[in-house]
Amino acid sequence: MSKDSRSTRGTAAEERSLGYVVGRGLPGAALPTDHQGPLYESPLSSRYATREMLHNFSDRRRALLWRDLWIALARAEAELGVPIQAQQIAALEAAREQIDFGRVAELEASLRHDVMAHVHHYGEVAGAEAGKIIHLGATSCFVTDNAELVMIRAGLELIMDRLHTSLRQLADFARRWRAEPIQAYTHFQPAQLTTVGKRACLWAQDFALDLETIEQLVTRLPMRGVKGTTGTQASFVQLFSGLASADQVDDRIRELDRKVCEAMGFDRSIPVSGQTYTRKLDTWVVSALADVAGSAAKFATDLRLLAHEREIEEPFGAKQIGSSAMAYKRN
Repeated sequence: MSKDSRSTRGTAAEERSLGYVVGRGLPGAALPTDHQGPLYESPLSSRYATREMLHNFSDRRRALLWRDLWIALARAEAELGVPIQAQQIAALEAAREQIDFGRVAELEASLRHDVMAHVHHYGEVAGAEAGKIIHLGATSCFVTDNAELVMIRAGLELIMDRLHTSLRQLADFARRWRAEPIQAYTHFQPAQLTTVGKRACLWAQDFALDLETIEQLVTRLPMRGVKGTTGTQASFVQLFSGLASADQVDDRIRELDRKVCEAMGFDRSIPVSGQTYTRKLDTWVVSALADVAGSAAKFATDLRLLAHEREIEEPFGAKQIGSSAMAYKRN
């Protein structure tokens, strides 16, 4: 896997430019600095998301990935005979982080196209000669879909890290309370005794199965790759037709696809695509995330029921308030 796909956290300066502050005493949580502003903001991002996950799906990271893809495409095309100069690629690399989102918005307002607004802006900051090789032969989904898959995989890796941490903590808890008796239930009716440690092992087992699923998904998730408009690769056939014999064109296109995927940290792309990658990949991801959510919901429901019976309780701080009107509540 690529270093980029694993390195989802930005530099301090990059994070400041995105407006991150540590929020509400939640470990790793982040809040945009304007969270008290006049616009609605989902608590899924402002209250519960980690700094790393917010950065991974940020507009800046997305734009940088688009530029990484354009650089990888230009470099691979040059290696396969397209007349692209090393100075042009060097100019793209030098201007990679020069992104003015205000200028992008101005361009999009007139062009009415988000990707082309970024293409034009990148050409402005990289120079006219470098601008000529940006997006050469590509379609919008070359950057949008491939960048999405890079971010999705990086997000899954962040979840893997959290699952590893949760499993270590549950293992410690299970060992500590392995001999502590507690009532077991069927249909929430008293059955026989079990131990607190055994209960924790049940919770941990579900998360371990989820971790295995996500690890497999991260390994098998492909890129869209270099497929051209509507997935026909016709633009790349045209690009290479004057540079290679007819029987070599297909080989060069396949090698172009492989080189770009490798540059982005993937070992394969989907064999065929339409304009977008098959949304079957999205259902893989949603299914894996639903499994994790189901395990977490089971864990939380068990704790809520056991707390009702006063058998297990969540931590409650000395100054914590369970209710604005009922001081005795512990929730």
